[in-house]
Amino acid sequence: MILHSGDHIVTNPFVETTLNYALTYIARIAKHRPSHSVKSSRLTILADNDYYSQPATSPSEKDNSSSSTTTPPASTINALNISRFARFPVALTDAHKTGLGSSAALVTSLTAALLSHYLDISLFDVTSPSGRQTLHNLAQAAHCAAQGKVGSGFDVAAAVYGSSLYRRFSPSVLSTIPEAGSPGFATALEKVVTGAGDVWDTEIAKDAVNLPEGVAMRMCDVDCGSQTVGMVKQVLAWRAKEVGPAKELWDELQRRDEGLARVLKEGRTGDLREAVHGVRELVRKMGTESGVPIEPESQTELLDALEGVEGVYGGVVPGAGGFDAVALLVKDDVATAERIKDFVENWSKEKGSRVSLLEVKGEMEGVRKEDLEIYQGWIR
Repeated sequence: MILHSGDHIVTNPFVETTLNYALTYIARIAKHRPSHSVKSSRLTILADNDYYSQPATSPSEKDNSSSSTTTPPASTINALNISRFARFPVALTDAHKTGLGSSAALVTSLTAALLSHYLDISLFDVTSPSGRQTLHNLAQAAHCAAQGKVGSGFDVAAAVYGSSLYRRFSPSVLSTIPEAGSPGFATALEKVVTGAGDVWDTEIAKDAVNLPEGVAMRMCDVDCGSQTVGMVKQVLAWRAKEVGPAKELWDELQRRDEGLARVLKEGRTGDLREAVHGVRELVRKMGTESGVPIEPESQTELLDALEGVEGVYGGVVPGAGGFDAVALLVKDDVATAERIKDFVENWSKEKGSRVSLLEVKGEMEGVRKEDLEIYQGWIR
């Protein structure tokens, strides 16, 4: 897949792989004959502002010629700059990610859009349990192929189902799918996506986790971003070398994670800080023993300081760790949000860094159909 942006040409393996997988599956399910093809469509892919660190200077003050986003009509630019899809002054490949799983969100939403557009609702309905299962399976397969490995899959599962207790599927589930375009690819893909033979052993429990009433999950961007794949490889190498100690630490971290989930589900806000501290303690230990900055010292300093803000229960460096946006459990009210914004603004000035409160909040819903009015000015 080649994306054209003015005089620039940018390849995107996630888009290319998703198109290969989704259109192949659509052709199989819709019973297209080899002599037929799906009708052509124009795709406009937008990224919510919170997936990338916002530039220090307003995009309107910069030269936008290098932006990898399709340029909207001039009459809409000012409005779009303050919308959830601001124009960036740099190419997408040069933007700093905040670490919210943008590639998984891209693959999942693009897959859902293609399935919804090309398949009759009797064959795919994104609002139905069977439709979401199809979307999950196909998006997982495409995402793993695009990144060249079978990851945890949690980011795709969260994009489909929203917040949930998740247990990863066995990597062998996808091992039967040959390379896209090779003999047997379409047949194998359809078999895996439809779950023939109950091949999927993943567990996704929606009712196992929730946020107590009046508690929200918010995130603060630190505008650095981490190379997740490289960090994960280092941790896994340590785990393979130090099997015994690593397993012991891993198992205890799992127990503490499950303990935090129980505290949240039972609404015990008074126990949140202690539960979060227990998780962070082992994350730092894992980082020390593996030689990977899972919770870097600067992030530790920031998280500890944020606990002094009224309404903040605690926070962690999520995912694979590093310098991605930190996740906070906070009181869900305007006053708390304003206190956090004021704090990170002062922190940035004092430390010479760029920390900001993102607009995104933790959600339970997962994938949904959006109102087209959100995309005013982008759709032609």
